[in-house]
Amino acid sequence: MIISHKITLAATFKQRAYLASAAGTARFVWNWALARWNELYEQGEKPRGAVLKKEFNATKYEKFPWLGEIHRDAHSQPFANLQKAFVAFCKGTAKRPTFKKKGKCRDAFYVANDKLRVDGRRIRLPMVGWVRMREGLRFDGRIMGAVISREADRWFVSLQMDVGDYRRDRTRDGIIGSDLGLTTFATVSTGEKISAPKPIRDALRRLRLRQRSLSRKQKGSANREKQRRKVAGVHLRVKNIRNDFLHKTTTRLCRENQAIGIESLNVKGMLRNHRLARAISDVAWGEFGRQLTYKGPIFGCSVVAHDQWEPSSKRCHQCGWVKTTFALWERVFHCEGCGLVCDRDENASLNLVPSADGKLRLGRLPVAAVAEPGTKPCSLVGTN
Repeated sequence: MIISHKITLAATFKQRAYLASAAGTARFVWNWALARWNELYEQGEKPRGAVLKKEFNATKYEKFPWLGEIHRDAHSQPFANLQKAFVAFCKGTAKRPTFKKKGKCRDAFYVANDKLRVDGRRIRLPMVGWVRMREGLRFDGRIMGAVISREADRWFVSLQMDVGDYRRDRTRDGIIGSDLGLTTFATVSTGEKISAPKPIRDALRRLRLRQRSLSRKQKGSANREKQRRKVAGVHLRVKNIRNDFLHKTTTRLCRENQAIGIESLNVKGMLRNHRLARAISDVAWGEFGRQLTYKGPIFGCSVVAHDQWEPSSKRCHQCGWVKTTFALWERVFHCEGCGLVCDRDENASLNLVPSADGKLRLGRLPVAAVAEPGTKPCSLVGTN
């Protein structure tokens, strides 16, 4: 299993200058490779990243002698990244790669595993030397590589580590369903309601003021760059608050349950509704599902993603009767089959509780099931 461990770097001013130069080199090489790729494609050829890399390496120090001051990993990895980007584009899973502009893209570069060394709370990087880290490694395993990146005015190292068969023990063996919402982030079939912070909503006024000040600064000036970093700092704080909540919530749910049922939501399609787009982005439904998916096998927890067209909100969890229409503003579920009256989200979460075959229970489970501690996890989709 490959786990990425992201740690903040406490770099000196001199080290920060080199890191910025290396990130700029990676951006320059990406743009060169993309321009060459488009040129070859227009000529009717089928470009490849390895061929472009060989062509670039043949004359790079003659045409761009300043590359000698930057370690070769920074101007070598962009070709592999561009190849992967075009493969994803051809498969339809990503957009076509575009050129990167300074200040408009993520500053980052790659370092191979044989060019770095970690010793406690410091890391040795090529051309830089030892750099202090805010914390040590929390995982034992082989380092496969590292990506140095900048967010706002802070530098991070993301270490990809092969931890082998990494497992952690569960504290309980519950079986639950979870229905996501905006007012209440998640309603669990046990009756628990999880509220999420709204970081972008809380920081909206501060963000508007700083962006307004940024728009009034002269382009290319030092004051504009300072203000741009202040705006980026607000976005970084919003991101950190959201990620902190999601990681703590998903870890707790996977640690306490042997099976979790969730909905496969079309978040990208929901964001087209401009009245709800900001609120949906603020709670990050897609990231919640992604974290449950990769944390499930670590705790031996099966995550069952039900189809988005399943009428979990319209179906009665007791008798299975399905409403023909159910408006979004209706928050109480009234069943005409058995006369049940309950909260809309609670009814949906009970319908999402997985059964042994990984399907909806269709009213066969009025309450969340809890297995005896130490029992073997049920065989569901996603069990590893």
